[in-house]
Amino acid sequence: MMEQAPRGWARALAIYGDRRILTVLVLGFSSGLPLALTGATLSAWLKTEGVDKTTIGLFALAGLPYAFKFVWSPLIDGLSIPGLTRALGRRRSWAILIQLLLMAAVAALGASDPARAPVAVAALALAVAFLSASQDIVIDAYRVEVLAESEQGAGAAAIQIGYRVGMLASGAGALYLADANGFHLAYLVMAALVVVGIAAILANPEPDSAPVPRDIGATQWIRRHVIDPFADFMARPGWIAILAFTVLYKFGDAISGYMATPLYIELGFSLSEIAGVTKVFGLGATIAGSLLGGIAVARWGIMRALFVCGVLQAATILLYIVQAKVGHDVGMLAVTVAGENLTGGMGSAALVAYLSSLTRIAFTATQYALFSALAALGRIAANSSSGWLADRLDWVTFFVVATIAALPGLALLLWVGRRR
Repeated sequence: MMEQAPRGWARALAIYGDRRILTVLVLGFSSGLPLALTGATLSAWLKTEGVDKTTIGLFALAGLPYAFKFVWSPLIDGLSIPGLTRALGRRRSWAILIQLLLMAAVAALGASDPARAPVAVAALALAVAFLSASQDIVIDAYRVEVLAESEQGAGAAAIQIGYRVGMLASGAGALYLADANGFHLAYLVMAALVVVGIAAILANPEPDSAPVPRDIGATQWIRRHVIDPFADFMARPGWIAILAFTVLYKFGDAISGYMATPLYIELGFSLSEIAGVTKVFGLGATIAGSLLGGIAVARWGIMRALFVCGVLQAATILLYIVQAKVGHDVGMLAVTVAGENLTGGMGSAALVAYLSSLTRIAFTATQYALFSALAALGRIAANSSSGWLADRLDWVTFFVVATIAALPGLALLLWVGRRR
């Protein structure tokens, strides 16, 4: 896709009332809901069970399916589900099947015991992440296919806002429920919320650009759905640098963000305080950031918006240093969360718009799965190493390292931007 020209502020804002954008917003909720259940919420559960920080960091490896979802995305892109595909279409049939399985996996994770059966918890977290990543493949393809090129910036903002609301439900909502009734009930309620995504899929039509796959020979199928999507991307100039940038753009942000909850607990904040400030209050900042990121893409173009948002999200990591120095101060916590969520939302919206611009409509699911998987790979590598770093460094040094880790991505962006 080609980069869109800047538009007026009023026109850039008006698109958010479109039904398709609102549908993308709801699907973003469905996409974001499972992430905290294998991330921040799970790390809080493990911390309250007395699990050490290194092990908590290693649990982030359960998110590996997000980094490798491009491996099975051709199956979702090119195979039909007998009966369901004929009735619902390619995208919607896969979405419904995956969401039903996801609901069951989240409920099973909530019924497990981290203290007595950590291996079972890790296996179930891996299953939730696999199904969540598979759902993302369908939702991302649906979003790219249902929106015009000029609407991708707004779609990126909408998916990010919905995503963050979903994370709020499984973050703050789950922590509030856990504080009062335990984590088992909290996860059961989260499993029930998967029905929101099912309803959104059933209430909206199949994209016109997502025809039911034709019956073709195995060789043709492999070429069409496995070889061609990757060969098409690798034919572009500078494709290796693009992939490296995708991995590194939010690397520093991921290192700092994953250890934020353990930091807050060490500083003496209760689960309710963490939920109230980092999740509920932070949601407003994230929504504002996502909207600003989408508008920045519309006004400035993708590459300039990526750079400005990237610099800001790197700079706000330093707020964690102030928080570590101040200690248990709810006011400072609000400042830290506001800054991190605002710039994080801006960076995420700009990155999603950029990745969407790289896809060909003929290979939407597989190519976007590759790009978003690489972004997830950077996050998982950062998350899984963050606990090891935090155990060996004081908090101030840790967040300085996290800020430095954001710089290679920005340097690559400058090079990629010149080539684009």
